Amino acid sequence: MMKRSEISEFEIEEKDFKLRLSRKNGDTQIIQAAAPVAAAPIAPAAPAAPATAAAPAEEQGVSVVKSPMVGTFYTAASPDSPVFAKVGGKVGADSIVCIIEAMKVMNEIQAELSGTITEVLVENGEAVEYGQPLFKVKTA
Repeated sequence: MMKRSEISEFEIEEKDFKLRLSRKNGDTQIIQAAAPVAAAPIAPAAPAAPATAAAPAEEQGVSVVKSPMVGTFYTAASPDSPVFAKVGGKVGADSIVCIIEAMKVMNEIQAELSGTITEVLVENGEAVEYGQPLFKVKTA
C-alpha cells in the first residue's frame, strides 16, 4: 500500500503496542514493532484512573465523569431532543449524561455517580479521547 501512495512513514501506538513503518528508497521496512510490554514504564506520565475519578484536592467534593472510549460526544439523542445533562441538573449513578458515537454505534454513557452537574467540559459534536473529562459533578 505504501508503494501505491505518497506515504513514506506510518506510525500507530496503542495502549501497550507500537508499530512504525517507513519507506526508504522505494522499499517498505518495519522499523519498530513492539509486543505488549511486560515491565512497567520507569516514569509513567500519569497514574491510571477509573472512569469516574476524584477531582483535584482544590475541588473537594467534585468528581469528574470521564469518557470510557474514543468517539464523538453528543449532549442529546438527536438535534430535536432535550440534552441528557446540563449545569445544575441532578444525576444518579444510572443517569445517562451523554452519547459517544464510536464506529457508527451510539453508546449511552452513564454518570456512575450521584450529584449535581457543575460543568460540562466538552462541546456537542466534539471528538473525545479515552479518559478525557466530560463533566464535573458535585457529589458532597
